[in-house]
Amino acid sequence: MTIIILTNCPAGLRGYLTRWLMEISPGVFIGGPSTRIRQALWDEVCKYANTGRALLAYTTNNEQGFTFETHDHKWEPIDHEGITLIRRPKDQPTVTAAPPTTGWSKASKRRRYGNR
Repeated sequence: MTIIILTNCPAGLRGYLTRWLMEISPGVFIGGPSTRIRQALWDEVCKYANTGRALLAYTTNNEQGFTFETHDHKWEPIDHEGITLIRRPKDQPTVTAAPPTTGWSKASKRRRYGNR
């Protein structure tokens, strides 16, 4: 099983991948090509991705049952005692929610002062 995920890549590259893989969602391709075809597809993806990003995941005979490769991703795969993990960059900002507003909500004001 092979999965290729493209982000911000040319439409021609997506059309090229549909020769061997099925596009199940925009930019998400899945199929079962041979190892030689999979490597040829990945070489083409890396060559024509331009400013886009790509991720390749495929089944292998290891502890996890799969492995993956990335192209132009900020998150990088690392090997930790035989298991592949993803390392996030340290400079990536964390997403924080906006602080809640203070005071009474409109619904509570209507309930308190409006309908009695």
